Amino acid sequence: MKHEVALYVGEELGRYGFPDGHPWGPDRQEAFWKEAVKQGLDRRAAITDPRMAAQEELYRFHTLEHVAWVKDKSTLGYGAIDYGDTPAYHGVYEAAATVAGSAVHGLDTIMSGGALRTFQPIGGLHHARRGGAAGFCVFNDVGVVIEALRAQYGVKRIAYVDIDVHHGDGLYYPYEEDPDLVYADIHQDGRTLYPGTGHAHETGKGAAAGTKLNIPMMPGMGDEDFFEEWEAVERHLRKFPPEFILFQCGADSLAGDPLAMLQYTPAAHAHAAKRLCALANELTGGHIMGFGGGGYNRANLAAAWCAVLDQFIRGSE
Repeated sequence: MKHEVALYVGEELGRYGFPDGHPWGPDRQEAFWKEAVKQGLDRRAAITDPRMAAQEELYRFHTLEHVAWVKDKSTLGYGAIDYGDTPAYHGVYEAAATVAGSAVHGLDTIMSGGALRTFQPIGGLHHARRGGAAGFCVFNDVGVVIEALRAQYGVKRIAYVDIDVHHGDGLYYPYEEDPDLVYADIHQDGRTLYPGTGHAHETGKGAAAGTKLNIPMMPGMGDEDFFEEWEAVERHLRKFPPEFILFQCGADSLAGDPLAMLQYTPAAHAHAAKRLCALANELTGGHIMGFGGGGYNRANLAAAWCAVLDQFIRGSE
């Protein structure tokens, strides 16, 4: 039986993790993988090897100067890649380029008919800007995919949906004036959490006015609040029906995450994935890519990402 979901895991992706007790450590992929195997999800998806992006692929979203800076810091192996949150280590360039390259490979797999959907647990690096790293994110793999969708495949209207606890500023602002990037982001209120953005009044500018949806959640909100607000996401995607869906499902919005204050359970992630798969089946020929995003409680990220992967598989069966 053909597997309709390609799952990207491998040693090269696991190397995207920062040393010395950093919240985004190199053990995150393994935590997810152990739970996926326990649930038998590894037998229901097509396990796909990572690949490293070529510099030309990175340049579609990032500046030449940023790519060169990361290469230099990777060779040095010390210091910070940004203003302090994202430390350099030997091989960080190759690891970050593998996150981006695996995402592009996932896109190519979908567009060639090799899979209906993909899931990239080590991915969704939504704080990286075109010209710099930020918030544990070196290269913005989702931004690279958006540009590849347009340059290689001529896909015009793309939806980006983000339920990570942090606002996806590295994707909101580059496309704030782009009417064909439909954006929906449910996150903890920016007045209480990094990066301090994603206010409800930020709905796009110019020709893109109204195409962006930011839903700030107050600390302590849980599943029922999420389910209620989720309805607005579906209305938004129906108002601006996309040709392709990108889903960042950070697990740092679950109760017990050490860096945030929302109180979801994995049921929130399962609900979002199930509903997005249904919308994808209706609007995009089933095409959706999932990205793991943040999450710093290992049990939480394993449970949330497995819930998403399970729904991706169920939605394609």
